[in-house]
Amino acid sequence: MSYAHPEYLVDTEWVANHLNDANVRVIESDEDPLLYAIGHIPGAVQVDWFSTLQHPLRRDFVTKEQFEEVASTLGITNDTTVVFYGDKSNWFACYALWLFQYYGHTNVKIMNGGRTKWEQEKRPLVKEVPSYARTTYSAKEADKSIRAFRDDIFKQIETKRPMVDVRSPKEYSGELTHMPNYPQEGATRGGHIPGAVSIPWSQAVNEADATFKTTEELVALYEGKNIKPDGEIIAYCRIGERSSLTWFVLKYLLGYEKVKNYDGSWTEWGNLVDAPIEK
Repeated sequence: MSYAHPEYLVDTEWVANHLNDANVRVIESDEDPLLYAIGHIPGAVQVDWFSTLQHPLRRDFVTKEQFEEVASTLGITNDTTVVFYGDKSNWFACYALWLFQYYGHTNVKIMNGGRTKWEQEKRPLVKEVPSYARTTYSAKEADKSIRAFRDDIFKQIETKRPMVDVRSPKEYSGELTHMPNYPQEGATRGGHIPGAVSIPWSQAVNEADATFKTTEELVALYEGKNIKPDGEIIAYCRIGERSSLTWFVLKYLLGYEKVKNYDGSWTEWGNLVDAPIEK
């Protein structure tokens, strides 16, 4: 059984064969922004999740106009095929793809396996930072059908619609407020949103090479926890990056039509006055 939308996923060989394609822009987005300088795919540009994609003042993304500036500076046109990859099994690559989709760029793909698989195959990495001719990119109005806000979470709780907590089991239980082996900061309360089921993001990928699991494995994983394609689903984590990966899996690999990513996630919910929490 193939993925529902295989056109949103490419392998390392496809990327290697399109390194000189003027209509393709490869973007590296990592948790660790220093990795790009150490070595990146030839021709790839860097989009840092924090300094590039976040608004400098508000807890929000860059505006539509700021996004247009980012895309134009990177030499991306409205017709460019944009391929994302990164570390951590493509957490922030999926986050960047999600934001590109939020502003209407639909011609996007994830390189399956990310940096891990590229390095395992001993494919070339370079330190040279490429430069591309500036374009005039025109973004669309934000597509809020793929993004959840806190009011959406209250409605989801009230109507008992499904939510997926993709964090680690100890974050879900409330024992931790951040990922294991990270400083425990950013939230005053631990636990999970009432009604959310625990399906850690890592269960959707193969540990050996960071590629996504098969359709059959993914169906068993999500439907086994009653996360089915006919529901209106919201995924969340701590800041929205791990849940972006789960959003990508549900929407494009399994074909779920109504999936939102709650990027406020636990840093918002765990600090929100009078918000219900379960442990």
